[in-house]
Amino acid sequence: MEYFAEGSPADTLDGERTRALLAEMLARMGPLRRVLLIPPDHTRAHSGAGAITLALFEMLRETAEVTILPALGTHAAMSAAQIARMFPGIPAEVFHVHRWREDLVPLGEVPADWVAELTGGRAEFPITCAVNRLLVEGGWDRIISIGQLVPHEVAGIANHSKNVFVGAGGADAINKTHFIGAVCGMEEAMGRADTPVRRVLDYMGQNFAGALPLSYVLTVRGADDAGATVTRGLFAGDDSACFHRGAELCRQVNITLLPEPVHRAVVYLDPADYRSTWLGNKAIYRLRMAMADGGVLRVVAPGVETFGEDARIDRLIRRHGYCGTPRVLAAVRSDHELAEDLAAAAHLIHGSSEGRFEIVYAAGSLSRAEIEGVGFRYAEPQAALAACAELRPGWNDVAGERVFFVANPGLGLWALGTQFEDGAPGAAKG
Repeated sequence: MEYFAEGSPADTLDGERTRALLAEMLARMGPLRRVLLIPPDHTRAHSGAGAITLALFEMLRETAEVTILPALGTHAAMSAAQIARMFPGIPAEVFHVHRWREDLVPLGEVPADWVAELTGGRAEFPITCAVNRLLVEGGWDRIISIGQLVPHEVAGIANHSKNVFVGAGGADAINKTHFIGAVCGMEEAMGRADTPVRRVLDYMGQNFAGALPLSYVLTVRGADDAGATVTRGLFAGDDSACFHRGAELCRQVNITLLPEPVHRAVVYLDPADYRSTWLGNKAIYRLRMAMADGGVLRVVAPGVETFGEDARIDRLIRRHGYCGTPRVLAAVRSDHELAEDLAAAAHLIHGSSEGRFEIVYAAGSLSRAEIEGVGFRYAEPQAALAACAELRPGWNDVAGERVFFVANPGLGLWALGTQFEDGAPGAAKG
């Protein structure tokens, strides 16, 4: 069932309209006594999901018991301050932490021969579908997954079932879907609704999740003329129709097609959102398709203080670095620990330029030795931050040189028009 599908590249859906749509959805769902909300964490604060979660909580709290499980995936647990900032007014005790290596209930297994056929033999393993036990054992009348549709390096377009089977899922699915996305080609997936990883997620939803009362609320977000992030579309439903409707608008709003490659790019990472390269390398993922061979991508990351979101992945990143696909695949064969954490291997592939362009990192709390140790070039953070302050989104003239600036890579994808000859309907032109 679809509850609503509203928006266009020119629309701005305000809080009042959002609440009206949510109220209509809850009325159609009927009486609800126990509800689980699954929003993203603070690293996706720009998704608009915080306000939606708050609205649903306020509408339901008088008649239902509401529990909130942020879809952390591999991310560190939210702090009390981060919860208060993203979900103001919601009591801390209703939040639960998703631990992706434990607290899981297996739902089924995607067969290895199906995966091999899907990936053309590039991956030949079964995938265990498991979710946080709270989803299975909570006796919910409704589980509402909330999140943003945005181009994504693993799934093609983020959210919908990814929020459940990855964001609230287990290590096997997280590792293997990330690896499939990497070996099948990030450039062939980003900004597209039909990808190998999306098909895996659809398989899980269709075959293993029938007993879960799942519904989805999805946003499409973009910048207005003043540069503020606004909601361009809202979509909700119990099946994949809401995802596909929203994905079309996402492609129109969140993909910027450039007429020529970028030789010099600067990307800023807000310290409130990005403390690790695991998250901050969106600066690379989302610009990689637009970068010219021999170009320079500078990442200004004042809040980045570590590589991985947990100690194990941090250790693997430091050990192998962002060394490109051939060396990462060789390391998977030789390093048992990396082979057990295929999401880390995929991340190393995604964060590499594959030798095409240079990546310069100005990280607030990582030393020159640490940055150079993972294969990036080092830049002094304060000087890079000062230079960044003079730039505006899009093209800038800096001492006679054209520099392309992105203020928030989490909001979109930048690519060449020739890379979307299948059509990115209405995609913004740079």
